[in-house]
Amino acid sequence: MADGTHWIAGEAVSGGETFANAPVTGAAGHFPKGKPALVDQAVQAAEAAFAVFAATTRSERAALLDAIADEIEARGAALTAMSMAESGLPEARLVGERGRTTGQLRLFARHIEAGDYLDRRHDPALPDRAPLPRPDLKMIQRPVGPVGVFGASNFPLAFSVAGGDTASALAAGCPVVVKGHPAHPGTSAIVAEAISAAVLAKGLPGGVFSMVQDGGVEVGKALVTHPLIQAVGFTGSLRGGRALFDLCAGREVPIPFYGELGSINPMFLLPAAVAARGPAIGAGWAGSLTMGAGQFCTNPGVSVVIDGPEADALVAATVEALGGVSAQVMLTDGIADAFRAGAATMQKMADVVAGTPCDGRQVTPWLLQVSGAEWLANPALAHEVFGPLGIVVKVKDEAEMAAVAAALEGQLTCTLHLDAADHPLAATLLPHLERKAGRVLVNGYPTGVEVADAMVHGGPYPASTNFGATSVGTMAIRRWLRAVCYQNMPDDLLPLDLQ
Repeated sequence: MADGTHWIAGEAVSGGETFANAPVTGAAGHFPKGKPALVDQAVQAAEAAFAVFAATTRSERAALLDAIADEIEARGAALTAMSMAESGLPEARLVGERGRTTGQLRLFARHIEAGDYLDRRHDPALPDRAPLPRPDLKMIQRPVGPVGVFGASNFPLAFSVAGGDTASALAAGCPVVVKGHPAHPGTSAIVAEAISAAVLAKGLPGGVFSMVQDGGVEVGKALVTHPLIQAVGFTGSLRGGRALFDLCAGREVPIPFYGELGSINPMFLLPAAVAARGPAIGAGWAGSLTMGAGQFCTNPGVSVVIDGPEADALVAATVEALGGVSAQVMLTDGIADAFRAGAATMQKMADVVAGTPCDGRQVTPWLLQVSGAEWLANPALAHEVFGPLGIVVKVKDEAEMAAVAAALEGQLTCTLHLDAADHPLAATLLPHLERKAGRVLVNGYPTGVEVADAMVHGGPYPASTNFGATSVGTMAIRRWLRAVCYQNMPDDLLPLDLQ
């Protein structure tokens, strides 16, 4: 893959101006830059393929998803080697992530075969009803059309070219055009080859899937503003996601933008739990905070605890556990630089409890501390710093803890650490937390998002741009569907799933 490729409607496309990746090990590869003209070519092919793909049976689309999983697994060794070089992530993590990627493809396949996601409804005609007859009404969910997807930086497999956005859109019957992420173009090209091979092996039009390598802001803009693109999926920063969201909303015909934009994922550590096992909670927090160099959208960046000796013991245990964490490689030099800048900004507003400077692509964890009053008075403390940085918020009492919960912005997750004696306080906090987050956990850590029917990976803005949607789990398919009602439609003209 030294020269890289785009994959446009089943064909490898290279040539023209190139850019280099930045591997942690080995020589850099060179990859063709994406261009708006390539985006247009891919989207036109997707539109041409839509009618055929939308008319496929659920079994046919399930077979495609299974075939994509098979093709990815067949390229497992090459994918792991390329991903390790580009991302700096360890082999075990990437092997696990590949399993998650193929697993969610197969989960979506089984889900659409069952058919429940179609939400089919039928109100039979009542021709003799008075004073007016009722027509025959049938409703079903139908695919929206070609979908644009942006690969994410922190999961080069599970949230990128064949990630949940692509898998769920294909499951829904929507052709997909992916903009590859510049952090892992080699990985993206291998996965795009795998998807394209599966599409063609199943006899489907090549336009069902395309991937254009990164080419800067203009390529992303061309994708979200193309008049044939009907919805967009994105996982990334608040700044980048908001810019794309505004472009989608500003189109002559606005379209949905399903952006997952990050979160600080606060944990509320309740008094009885802290008294019983505070040091264990602190050590567990340190492990979750530094997992993958803190590069998870569910990284628990804040812990809220009532001030006192038990809180001090918890903080001491967290510091001790963080002291055993060596410098970690971040996904890109830019992400490492942004982490250091964010940590420096936070250190001007909060007390440093632990942390040491680090240069280059490596970073070390930081732990900071503020009072509840300081937290509530300074909204800037709640800004996400992507990486292993945690803030302890020491509140004076239960009322101030509830005030912190009420003041939160939208989150992907909120966590309660509690024992039985904490249930009354938890009941006070829950009405706030369930309004703020898509997932509320008890006695756990939010890193690790199960791909399952009941999972919600989304939340109120700014965690995501559509609070009723999820980018993980089978409900993700619903983002790429819309309800259509058929009135008095002859049976042979209905979609197959309504006949």
